[in-house]
Amino acid sequence: MTAWERRDLATARRVVVKVGSSSISGENSGRIAVIVDALAGAHTRGTEIVLVSSGAISTGMPYLDLDLRPTDLATQQAAAAVGQNVLIYRYQDALRPFGIVAGQVLLTAGDLENTVHRSNAQRAMERLLDLRILPIVNENDTVATHEIRFGDNDRLAALVAQLIGADALVLLSDVEALYTRPPDDPGAEPIDRIGHDDNLAGHEFGSVVVNSVGTGGAATKVSAARLAAASGIGVLVTAADLVAQALAGDEIGTWFAPRPAAVTSPVDTL
Repeated sequence: MTAWERRDLATARRVVVKVGSSSISGENSGRIAVIVDALAGAHTRGTEIVLVSSGAISTGMPYLDLDLRPTDLATQQAAAAVGQNVLIYRYQDALRPFGIVAGQVLLTAGDLENTVHRSNAQRAMERLLDLRILPIVNENDTVATHEIRFGDNDRLAALVAQLIGADALVLLSDVEALYTRPPDDPGAEPIDRIGHDDNLAGHEFGSVVVNSVGTGGAATKVSAARLAAASGIGVLVTAADLVAQALAGDEIGTWFAPRPAAVTSPVDTL
């Protein structure tokens, strides 16, 4: 097969979609319904969908009377323990009208480094997909440590895409596409396409952003997208509000072309 292109998302066999905390928490919690509607549409077309969703800590914060994301590990773990339960309930509630059942999968970086744990995770997710269950993946914040973490769920999504041999990865953001520099800066231009071997030294994607609900930013998406593209997985970065258009293969966002005839070797990338 020729290299995957953006339009091929409409007929992809298996796609991983990642959504960040800021897109589905707080005043944006209603966006879960919009995202689920798009996922259900692709699911109905026959595409196997895996959702990587951040948001456990941010969803749990109001229940712990926290206004800002906690900085100490114990409180992060407590917020995640409460928030993960609520988050999965919200997803399942939105999926129910479509007759789709969600399956929760919580992973740590150590799980993907350990051969046995990795094999178990892969087998479980394959079986979930065989049963037409929609896996919802998140980092297992209640047991993760500062020293052993994925760092952000963009990277987790790329590793999950490698783990299950996905055709494509969709990274949902707060902006429609990546830009040559921060979008508010003069001269910033949207980037339509990035080749697997393009030199990005001239672009200013910025450092990791830490806000009141989550971590991430353009730089983490670029890093994760290049990781997946190097394994032969096409990657689209676009806004969460455009998820339906993304899964339909519309010409939106920034497309990371996959490396042709790449051999996936996720263990070597950890």
